[in-house]
Amino acid sequence: MPVTLKSLRDLAALPFDSVIDVRSPSEFAEDHMPGAISLPVMSDAERARVGTIYTQVDPFQARKIGAALVSRNAARHLEGPLSEMPGGWRPLVYCWRGGQRSGSFAVILGQIGWRTDTVEGGYRSYRRLVVRLLHDDPLPWKTVLIDGNTGTGKTQLLHHLAAQGAQVIDLEGLAAHRGSLFGGLSGPQPAQKMFESRLAAALVALDPARPVFMEAESNKVGDLLIPGSVWKAMIAAPRIEVTAPLPDRAAHLIDTYGELTADPAALTAILDQLRPYHSADRIAHWQALAAARDFHQLCTGLMHDHYDPRYAKSSTRKAAAIARIAMPDLTPATLERTARRMIDEHGG
Repeated sequence: MPVTLKSLRDLAALPFDSVIDVRSPSEFAEDHMPGAISLPVMSDAERARVGTIYTQVDPFQARKIGAALVSRNAARHLEGPLSEMPGGWRPLVYCWRGGQRSGSFAVILGQIGWRTDTVEGGYRSYRRLVVRLLHDDPLPWKTVLIDGNTGTGKTQLLHHLAAQGAQVIDLEGLAAHRGSLFGGLSGPQPAQKMFESRLAAALVALDPARPVFMEAESNKVGDLLIPGSVWKAMIAAPRIEVTAPLPDRAAHLIDTYGELTADPAALTAILDQLRPYHSADRIAHWQALAAARDFHQLCTGLMHDHYDPRYAKSSTRKAAAIARIAMPDLTPATLERTARRMIDEHGG
């Protein structure tokens, strides 16, 4: 009997050993249920071929070809990744709509003797739950924002908060981006839907009775939009503003952006993207500092002339901070003490 998902919390409680996504590789790459493994019963090209035959030639012919492809690919999975599964293994299988792809594969697994179920409505039913949580309904968690100028160690504060037992959502970590022009991490960002799946999974694991600390962001992290319900909660959330001396912030940025300081040419190209905001002379000066590997002066100049003025301007549109914490430096000990103060004064 197909399994009906009524909430995202249902996923963690389901009595299955594995969740199998039988959609094509590109569908899986865009998004999938948390913890799912990809065992496609059709490749992207095969799926396109069957779809074309279904709409332009004959549905019966398409189903016959599709059945042959599913059987062939199922055999490959049975002889490969599933070859060592024991008799008591219990899989849950899903496809796009909970239809023929997952149903066909589930029948094959069931005939072998494995207790196999499918997901009612397939991936689409799961996606509707994510959309409801992140876009449609107000978030049930109280959000507390950590705000401050660039280089004040906000992400590191989140890590210290989490280490001390506080509830934390690291949007930049989930989005694989540091949230600025210089913020790309190694590798591409996930698709928007995958980002939302990661965010939804992180949220449903939290206790609504306790506050959740997040770093203040714009409504985008790199190329990814913060979902509507989360953004509304962030706009209304109380802010804790942190500060640190400019030299310490510069040193912190040099450590944080090590992949850019190791590649001055890439850094020079990124600086070129700031031309709409600064004079040609200033851009040339920053690029010369990058070429000379004078990263401390470069970071100091970027914060003083670019990031700090932009932060000051944005702060005029925000509600007053509920607390301001002036950190004397950005050493691990100071960040740890600051995180403990946040927990003690604002709940954790």
